[in-house]
Amino acid sequence: MSRWKVYVTNEIPKPALDMLEEYCDMEVNRSGHVLEKSVLLEKVKGRDAIISLLTDPIDAEVMDAAKGAKIFANYAVGYNNIDIPSATERGIMVSNTPGVLTDTTAEMAWALLFSVARRVVESDKYSRMGKYKGWGPMLFLGQDVMNKTVGVIGAGRIGLSFAKRAKAFDMKVLYSDVAANPDFEKETEGQYVSLETLLRESDFVSIHTPLVPETFHLISTKEFKLMKNTAILINTSRGPVVDESALVKALQSGEIWGAGLDVYEFEPEFTEGLLELDNAIVCPHIASATIDTRTKMGIIAVTNILAAMRGELPPNCLNPEVFKK
Repeated sequence: MSRWKVYVTNEIPKPALDMLEEYCDMEVNRSGHVLEKSVLLEKVKGRDAIISLLTDPIDAEVMDAAKGAKIFANYAVGYNNIDIPSATERGIMVSNTPGVLTDTTAEMAWALLFSVARRVVESDKYSRMGKYKGWGPMLFLGQDVMNKTVGVIGAGRIGLSFAKRAKAFDMKVLYSDVAANPDFEKETEGQYVSLETLLRESDFVSIHTPLVPETFHLISTKEFKLMKNTAILINTSRGPVVDESALVKALQSGEIWGAGLDVYEFEPEFTEGLLELDNAIVCPHIASATIDTRTKMGIIAVTNILAAMRGELPPNCLNPEVFKK
């Protein structure tokens, strides 16, 4: 079996690269930056496989430049960066890394929730600036989490993992999705409600829905008006699920109390005004950023490539209809 030529569009954890290097000839973009489209078009030429990231737009033009490639192994659970119909049309397999970051992302949502509720980042900045002169009864008053109501939008794996943790804080769980989920209810004691009811009654709202046409700007001006002015919005799913301009206005006006974000509508750009808000925590898309999880993602991506190299269907192939033995 000849060694495949593989291009990795950005550096991933060493164990995954070591595994890939054992069987393939690889080149890795070690700049730490997302490649310009023109550079990406050059780098994919003559490759048998490409490990791409969610930040790489893999469209028909890139696929044509990678003529002869057998697989694009996306280093992500999501794959809205890849034009799968175009890949299928060209007989190119596409894979992802599902399941591996469920608990890690749920943990990040809770980290954001607590940080916003207790004003952790804001008070840390205050202390570092030398403003702390002693305890005061009105200093950085935040919100309790215990015994509150949390609304979960999206009852998939990550939404379930997030909601299960609410039990530890004696919280009431409401959830909204395209349909009721009996398994979700059994594990979380959650109550299925409409999105409008969830927004009206929840003290905390955490988004765990995929980005599909139906969820684009799912949360916008109308939805913010439904929420409590003490409510906190958490988004670790996809940026465009939230209308970011409407969010900025809601935070500026006090229509909602705060927000914790790890994803953005125009990532990596921020909507004007967002970074100036003390009641918003903005993290650079790090929900899956633990050593264990990012390493597992890399190993899954490499495993998909090695399976294709052996003439096998990659375990996480998203368009298996193009597979040829």
